[in-house]
Amino acid sequence: MPAPTPTPPPTKLSLKNLTLEVAHWQPNQTISPAHTLVFLHEGLGSVAMWRDWPARLCQRLGCAGLVYSRQGYGQSDPVANVRGPSGEAAGVRHGRLLSDYMHREALEILPALLEVLNIQRPVLVGHSDGGTIALIHASRFEVAACVVMAPHVMVEDISIQAILAARQAYEHGPLRQRLAPYHADVDCAFWQWNDVWLSEAFRGFDIRPELGSIRAPLLAIQGENDPYGTMAQIDEIARAVPQAQLLKLPDCGHSPHRDQPEAVMQALQTFIRDL
Repeated sequence: MPAPTPTPPPTKLSLKNLTLEVAHWQPNQTISPAHTLVFLHEGLGSVAMWRDWPARLCQRLGCAGLVYSRQGYGQSDPVANVRGPSGEAAGVRHGRLLSDYMHREALEILPALLEVLNIQRPVLVGHSDGGTIALIHASRFEVAACVVMAPHVMVEDISIQAILAARQAYEHGPLRQRLAPYHADVDCAFWQWNDVWLSEAFRGFDIRPELGSIRAPLLAIQGENDPYGTMAQIDEIARAVPQAQLLKLPDCGHSPHRDQPEAVMQALQTFIRDL
């Protein structure tokens, strides 16, 4: 059995006047990998918060991998005045996120990152916000496949309730302390996500009309005990994307790759083998 592939130390990459934290690796094999898996993190995620799951998955599948932290997360550049008025200077945003922030990531930042790293037709693996970003990108750009875990295609009341609870846990509970090791500026990471989701403008966020443009193979995964969304999220994907495959996991919350890692790995192994 080959030795496990450790996640390589993250490096910094300059892109669109930003410096982003990235980790990019090849599998331990002599032939070129058939696919590169690009991992897109959740609303409070980062390179470090994926832990070793991407590397283990890539090792198991014989795929190359890319993980990066979006602006304001992990060790990537922070967002200046993150709770102030939204704006942009020299192409770099500052202030509060606007309700189109996932579209901007999917249609501007991610394509530029893939071009710089010469990654063509990736397999996108997105979690939560990252799953939404993957869906938006796949609706406009050619990808080999798209895997989404606990994505948001619309805003549900259950999501808002969970995000309000997260704010309470951050201000009055242990959440800030738990997140701090994973972000250079933990307040930036938390507030940019929490503020936009609880804004009035974001209540109308809905990408269902865009899903029908996805032509790539698609696997959508949802936990039955996810406090941030119901099965309606992936059922709506299936209605719009005929080739979509669904995996509904019992005893699973908002992070299928952490709550049910083996079930998710097995599902991805079968899905990617059949590409």
